[in-house]
Amino acid sequence: MLHGNIFLIKDLLAQSMTSLNPEESPAQAGAGAASQVAVPAFSPLYQQIRQAMLASLQAGEWKPLQAIPSEMELAKRYQVSQGTVRKAIDELAAENLLVRRQGKGTFVASHDEQQVEYRFLRLHPDTGTLASEGRAQRHIVEFRRMRAPAELARQLQLNSGDTVLHIRRVLAFAGTPTVLEDIWLPVGLFRGLTAEAMTDYQGATYAMFEKDYGVRMVRAEEKLRAVLADATQAAALGTIQGAALLQVERISYTYNDQPVEVRKALNRTDRHHYKNTLG
Repeated sequence: MLHGNIFLIKDLLAQSMTSLNPEESPAQAGAGAASQVAVPAFSPLYQQIRQAMLASLQAGEWKPLQAIPSEMELAKRYQVSQGTVRKAIDELAAENLLVRRQGKGTFVASHDEQQVEYRFLRLHPDTGTLASEGRAQRHIVEFRRMRAPAELARQLQLNSGDTVLHIRRVLAFAGTPTVLEDIWLPVGLFRGLTAEAMTDYQGATYAMFEKDYGVRMVRAEEKLRAVLADATQAAALGTIQGAALLQVERISYTYNDQPVEVRKALNRTDRHHYKNTLG
């Protein structure tokens, strides 16, 4: 009898995980990619709506800098209350995926916007501000295709040996070489990318990825450690061998936690510091 009850409970749980809230379900709206999203049955309704909206963002239905439908329109689309939609939008805005503009509506966030442009930049000058320091001058040292070794392939969720782009460049601020970074990108997502395009683009690199390749970085994970500059690194950064550098290893993700970039940066620490605001 006990075994029978266990199997019955499992069956009920399996059935419940394939359905949404019976009274208010985003699937009822049947709106393209948003209606295809599978979400856990026990998640709050606003989280289900958030997931449906996230699917629309990922599918490109709403593009960077474009206004999304009003709360009223979305409530009708998903057959839920405006309050539920508002809470879902609040979550996406807190994640810097959407931006509310007073009196204008809600827009898809873009790395072209000033409040988002420096979102992933944690290196700050010891004196002045990021804005006063001006944009970085970029010098590409190396730009090539390569076969991804096993660890890099794992980080990018590729097969070992798949082709990736490797870019090594030096970023200078106010004429002083400050950052030596290596960037690895899946070739399939960045077809046609050239060294000249990366050098000539005047805005943030992530804004170029977003505009020209439809790849939007929405979050990143970083690991930091202190290292000493070897001879090659010191020469590239215009410092002495053995100088203290801050190494930042980053994996950047687009929607639904798909990794799309691995980056390792070596930062001079004599004029800049790493700043992160918590809470």
